[in-house]
Amino acid sequence: MATTTAIDFRSLTLDAPLPLDSGRELAGVQVAYETYGELAADKSNVVLIFHALTGDQFVAGTNPVTGKPGWWERMVGPGKPIDTNRFHVICANVIGSCLGSTGPSSTGPDGKAYGMEFPVITIRDMVRAQMAMLDMLGIEKLHAVVGGSMGGMQALSCAANFPERTDRVLAIATTARHTAQNIAFHEMGRQAIMADPNWQGGDYYHGEAPAKGLAVARMAAHITYLSEEGLTEKFGRRLQDREAKSFGFDADFQVESYLRYQGLSFTDRFDANSYLYITRAMDYFDLAEEHGGLLADAFRGAKDTRFCLVSFDTDWLYTTADMREVVHALNAVAAPVSFVELSAPYGHDSFLLDVPALDRVVEGFIA
Repeated sequence: MATTTAIDFRSLTLDAPLPLDSGRELAGVQVAYETYGELAADKSNVVLIFHALTGDQFVAGTNPVTGKPGWWERMVGPGKPIDTNRFHVICANVIGSCLGSTGPSSTGPDGKAYGMEFPVITIRDMVRAQMAMLDMLGIEKLHAVVGGSMGGMQALSCAANFPERTDRVLAIATTARHTAQNIAFHEMGRQAIMADPNWQGGDYYHGEAPAKGLAVARMAAHITYLSEEGLTEKFGRRLQDREAKSFGFDADFQVESYLRYQGLSFTDRFDANSYLYITRAMDYFDLAEEHGGLLADAFRGAKDTRFCLVSFDTDWLYTTADMREVVHALNAVAAPVSFVELSAPYGHDSFLLDVPALDRVVEGFIA
């Protein structure tokens, strides 16, 4: 398992216990965050970016954990669509994660890692923690909130539960609730982790981490982020470093080798228990259920907020139909909303990759 103790994460500790949707509360919550660009004197230029499931606060620059560029380096920076010459960008690591914010690998009240004693959290809890962070930073209102995938869930949750906090909401490749299929894929990953003998009921922090289970979970999830077209174009049925099939169970095909690499490299930077907690939060997400069963009611307080929703034609994880459901709910309460489906071959991951049309949408909406 990756260790994060050597990294000096920039963070703050919330000054009051954080109430959770489960009815519990979490005291001493740390929220790790990064900022980019200068804050205006009147604090009117703040853009809050929410990250996806396995993301972190390192949107741009060099990620100190991986040594690689930030996960949205192409989108955030001087002269880029989210221009840090104009905007003060904040991105926080969600609670439940393992990159500096309080999560199951953090030290609990008994002096040991929480493990499975960590309370189950929701997307709304994640957003609630970040609103508390903004309060401590003295930022009352945001120019915009932006997020893709789970980050988009947080953006929609922010609009539904804290409509007074932002002028604009940009939600990309996301959904207002998880389908049975979404939940099924996550459950497969969770069971892979819990079936690993090293998981030890979540109490593995002084021994071997359940790396094999976590790697399988990552492999299964990664498949949902890609499109058939993209996989076929990139790999097809080409063999990996061999002229003929081995008639064994090594990685004969390039796509097998790619998935194994994705799985194993993931275990170097992420905590297995965090994966359990965050995927559960995503599965629990249902904006309509939170607001009496009608999705439109979730946005009744956000009529003065501008929305932009973006989907991709090859995304089968969170489809255009999922996004249209949100658009219809916003239309029902007369909230100003624009919507576009973009064409890209990369599937769900399109929001992270080189799609110039997305750059234009983001830049135009954020301006």
